[in-house]
Amino acid sequence: MIRRRKALPPTFADNLFLIGPMGAGKSTIGRRLAQTLKRPFIDSDHEIVARTGADIPLIFELEGEEGFRRRETAMIDELTARQGIVLATGGGAILAEENRRHLRERGLTIYLRTSIDQQLKRTAHDKNRPLLQTDNPRARLQALFEVRDPLYTETADLILETDGKPVPQVVDRVLRELSDFLERRS
Repeated sequence: MIRRRKALPPTFADNLFLIGPMGAGKSTIGRRLAQTLKRPFIDSDHEIVARTGADIPLIFELEGEEGFRRRETAMIDELTARQGIVLATGGGAILAEENRRHLRERGLTIYLRTSIDQQLKRTAHDKNRPLLQTDNPRARLQALFEVRDPLYTETADLILETDGKPVPQVVDRVLRELSDFLERRS
């Protein structure tokens, strides 16, 4: 159920922003949601890679996490200012207050929540996750969860669990919630 009944400016009322940890399904669900709604789909991490010509691990190596986060904040500001989009954000995008503000004010924000076990399964062979290049990925994911979960929760209008749920089921749930939200607004 959508928790916050915020009044969105009409120009931003049809933006959907997906937040959550790595491996929650933001890109996969976002693509399917955008196809269903006939809206453009954008992945903020993919946009950063496309514009810099460097993958995220290389950006982390050259600029550190702080440099990547600066790029991410500029990208979130630009992308959330568009209209009629479905946006999947990087897992750490909610760390910056500016990003959280843009997400809250410029669209409907959906937190795709998943367990650490599910994250480990979905990211086990992915070498493009600099924060998981550690001896103990589970401990790293747990530490990230403890910091980020409250930020995802405070930013989200809708929280959906994705563990064990097929993509079509999650998309259908988002569409039902969105329909209910729009009916209540009219």
